[in-house]
Amino acid sequence: MTLPVPSEAPTSFNGQRIAVVGLGIEGRDALQFLERERADIIRVDRNPERADRSQDDLSVLDQVDGVIASQGVHYQLPLLVEADRRGIPVYGPMQVFLERCPAPVIGITGSAGKTTTTTLTHLMLQAAGIPCHLGGNIGRGLLGQLPDISTEGTVVAEISHTQLLRTTRSPERAALLNITRNHLDQFSWAEYQELKHRIVEYQSARDIVVLPFGDPLASAAVCRTEASQRWFGIGAPSTPSCCTVRSDGAHIFRNDRPVMPVEDILLPGEHNLRNALAALAIVGGLVPDDVAADVLRTFSGVPHRLELVAEINNVRFINDSIATTPERTLAGLKATDGPLILMLGGRDKQLPLDPLLEELKRQVRRVVLFGEAAPEWTAWLSRRGVEATNAGAFASAFAQATDHAQSGEAVLMSPGGTSFDAYPNFESRGQHFRDLVHEWAETRRSSDEH
Repeated sequence: MTLPVPSEAPTSFNGQRIAVVGLGIEGRDALQFLERERADIIRVDRNPERADRSQDDLSVLDQVDGVIASQGVHYQLPLLVEADRRGIPVYGPMQVFLERCPAPVIGITGSAGKTTTTTLTHLMLQAAGIPCHLGGNIGRGLLGQLPDISTEGTVVAEISHTQLLRTTRSPERAALLNITRNHLDQFSWAEYQELKHRIVEYQSARDIVVLPFGDPLASAAVCRTEASQRWFGIGAPSTPSCCTVRSDGAHIFRNDRPVMPVEDILLPGEHNLRNALAALAIVGGLVPDDVAADVLRTFSGVPHRLELVAEINNVRFINDSIATTPERTLAGLKATDGPLILMLGGRDKQLPLDPLLEELKRQVRRVVLFGEAAPEWTAWLSRRGVEATNAGAFASAFAQATDHAQSGEAVLMSPGGTSFDAYPNFESRGQHFRDLVHEWAETRRSSDEH
């Protein structure tokens, strides 16, 4: 596959006829923006109830000056391929935002940890009294916020690889947290790495890049930017200007100056320690260390990311629906005290399960699987000596997990696959888990009363 060539947006869409393809959060945000610009809009979506035209209708292209494509629409959709062939510009919402935004932008990408790091960064800026706006892949549109953004503010943007697909701009502060195999059902491994590196590609020497010194794939992006470097990680870095936890693991340091004890961070797990280090590196020079440390002492996490939903009869129910890859599930396992009942499944991204094996055998007493991937994954795990059961539907998997859970254990829903076999997004799947937990708790209370 060949990645599309990004298009620069016009200075105004006034009077232009623009097709907005994909009417999710980003698409609806683009509609609001285009209405304000007085563009003539054609709404295009696979759901006919909310669209003027279908995504399969290529005749749309006979009537438009350009296309804005949401990140959730694959770039190989025939409508977009044909637009590229005809020379009709296809714009990404993130590209338009970066062109128009009057304030400096802090952009954060990576295979894992984007939302937590973006949220921490935003909270640290707020705690320091800095006017700031939050948006991007975090589930909040940015184009619609443009009227409220001034040169005095700062924007914190979570940016996905698909949002970088059509960009010719880079944030003034760009952070690449990590690169691990992901989304290989849509991109080749080389393409995926290329897209992640693109966040720094258009930076100048006046800008700042934040990279992990322990991740060679992510840190290789340093060769593609002239920006000043800041580093973060665990261990002894070979570079100055860094936020790190040294070999004793007891304290966080900025360069050689202690910032806070590691044990004061409220978020669990080594992966969240890395997110905390990244956020500290990102806000360096903007937020005093003591203010940033106070945020880390009080922030308990983002919903659907190792979220403790309830503890019932000494069984913890943990919602980690964001874990859409085996690598994210592994991080969740390492951050959760065992023994565990693990709910695993969803739609396979064609990523290997091998990294999970050692941790599954160490602390997971039983794996209950659900969704499209369940038959294949159950067989694969069983052949390797892991106690695994295919429950079929999500609710059935939850019921089996609760049946197996014993006092002192946890039911961890950390699927390792996407939600798109049964849900519109991982948040919906996580909410279903929450609802089932609360229903189960209510049933237990009723039975106890009788």
